[in-house]
Amino acid sequence: MRSDRLREMVLLADGRVNHGFEDNMSGETEGGGGGKKVDHATITTPTLQRKFIQKHEQSVSVGSDDFILVEDLGPHRKISVKEKVDNLGPWVQKKYRKSMTMKNLMRRLPILQWLPQYNAGDAVGDLVAGVTVGLTVIPQSLAYSNIAGLPPEYGLYGSFLGAFMYIFLGSCKDVPMGPTAICSLLTYTTLKGLGPQYAIQLCFLSGVIQLIMGIAGLGIIIDFISDPVSSGFTSAVALLITMSQVKDILGVKAAGSTFVEMWISLSRDIHHTRLWDTLLGIVCIICLLLLRMLGDVKIGPAESTGIPCTTFQRTFNKILWLIGTSRNSILVVLGGILGYNIYQPGVPDHEQSLLVIGHIPPGLPEWELPPFSVVQNNMTVGFLEMVSQMGQGIVVLPLVALLENIAICKAFSNGKTVDATQELIAIGLCNIGNSFCKSFPGSGSLSRSAVNNSSGVRTPLGGLYTGILVITSLLFCTPYFYYIPKTALAAVIIAAVVFMVEVRVVKPIWRSKKSDLIPGIATFIACLVLRLEVGILIGIGLNLISILYHAARPKISMEILKSRAGVEYLLLTPDRCLIFPSVDYVSNLVTKHSIKQGIPVVIDCSHIYGADFTAAKVIEVLTQDFSRRKQPLFFYNLKPSVVAVFEGIKPKDFVVYYNEQQLDNMLLQHTANLRKIESIA
Repeated sequence: MRSDRLREMVLLADGRVNHGFEDNMSGETEGGGGGKKVDHATITTPTLQRKFIQKHEQSVSVGSDDFILVEDLGPHRKISVKEKVDNLGPWVQKKYRKSMTMKNLMRRLPILQWLPQYNAGDAVGDLVAGVTVGLTVIPQSLAYSNIAGLPPEYGLYGSFLGAFMYIFLGSCKDVPMGPTAICSLLTYTTLKGLGPQYAIQLCFLSGVIQLIMGIAGLGIIIDFISDPVSSGFTSAVALLITMSQVKDILGVKAAGSTFVEMWISLSRDIHHTRLWDTLLGIVCIICLLLLRMLGDVKIGPAESTGIPCTTFQRTFNKILWLIGTSRNSILVVLGGILGYNIYQPGVPDHEQSLLVIGHIPPGLPEWELPPFSVVQNNMTVGFLEMVSQMGQGIVVLPLVALLENIAICKAFSNGKTVDATQELIAIGLCNIGNSFCKSFPGSGSLSRSAVNNSSGVRTPLGGLYTGILVITSLLFCTPYFYYIPKTALAAVIIAAVVFMVEVRVVKPIWRSKKSDLIPGIATFIACLVLRLEVGILIGIGLNLISILYHAARPKISMEILKSRAGVEYLLLTPDRCLIFPSVDYVSNLVTKHSIKQGIPVVIDCSHIYGADFTAAKVIEVLTQDFSRRKQPLFFYNLKPSVVAVFEGIKPKDFVVYYNEQQLDNMLLQHTANLRKIESIA
């Protein structure tokens, strides 16, 4: 009988605590805060909330002005299927009207933003930059075709239509759309020697995937690729591209999709090294590096002195910069002249002094649909079979192209935000358009973007002059491309990509957070040993594992404090949200330390901005355990949206409070209950 009486008194005391809490809550939500209701689960501005920070054994009483403004969740009514169907039409109309606004149209067609303010100064800057980039893109396109394992003209085919389309769709003035080293290497690893028809189909599919991702707003995917992973991937690609061009420097045959395979293949044919190709390639690389340094040479007073340069000094510096910037074109022209004088028509390649790129079809490519089927060995290969033969590279290539393009936009954005969704739409449509011109996939090139920026480009209209220069070369210059030595094009690529090896980022990462080197180095090694798409997936996987580990192991601070009435309690403060990977860990820690201390427990939920059903179930078990031990458990400053999640399963003795006065009352009530129980006992 006595035990039943004690149980009734404890339940009565708990009921009074909950009842007092509900009264306080109703008073605050109705009268406090002037009636304004804010959900702190989504608020982004800091709120003035003081925490009870009176330490153990301190005699100074700290008052509290705590308050919280809560949302009015309102009554929840189940919506029928018929109502949802009836509301579908108005919802579609609303979305359509919203998408047709001038603001959204200007965001999706960036040309409408800068074209009304276009002036003569912009036209001159774009003309100079466009021609300069054109002199760079022509030799690079010929060389990138070699990386992709395709005839040289396919690089030129992808260098003009995409540049024209990006004028209307692109949001970054510095991006020259066209073939890139990374996309070329990914094209090579995806095709595996399947041929140009598959490359055109890959360009079309890459554009479609990018366009769909852009329409669906999936540009956020690139946020899961950290800077260390991106640096490791870029560095590995630079080494792979360099390795793929060594065969042309030496004049031997080699193949392979990984660094190890290339080394093995190269070692098997190393005894066929051609002397003159090797010497010319080494000389070309040295000349390109020297000309690159020449572009940075300046005469006259330094800018920091404030003394202006003379006309001669400015002109001379401009000439040096132009020579350094056009180094690729200068080298290719000189190499073509040398090849024209050395090459012997009709003589087999193994008897030639230099190997040249050979015949390039003159004129523009025919405008036609991408091939959705091909004929191989007198058998028709359908679209689905073509896709299966190319494998997962169809998905990886568009993501990497976007990553490369966004990296360029961020590098030249000068602090402005980059619209990843718009860039997805832009490069997606550009690749779709290029597929009609027999091109392989492309994106924005970092090296050409640097040239574009340093040339003083003002708007994306600089791509117009670049495209015109490429079209001119296709119409009139292809007979002269015949004599360009392969080793000269290989030197152009090696001199460009060697600076993509991002060794300089290792030291800052080591100083900042050493553990970030793990996914970066793992990505670098995996991309060299395995296929590129597997390597970057490994890096992304390590990033996700790191994120999940931190989510599953939140930090919890513990303090023993006293209320203003002198009642001790244990304050536990998790530093992040409660979701299924972390809730058991938090629950075990709370149970362990609460049993050890044997005093009331307060969980400060100020940093808990979200929860799920698993967390609610664990909280239910936790409150039941505390109830069985007759040990109070209170939740401080729990967001109303999280309260709604927890109350969905109706946990027992679930007590939430929002200021120190409520805590004082509940602790005093608990102390009074204990004294009554002791006196009765």
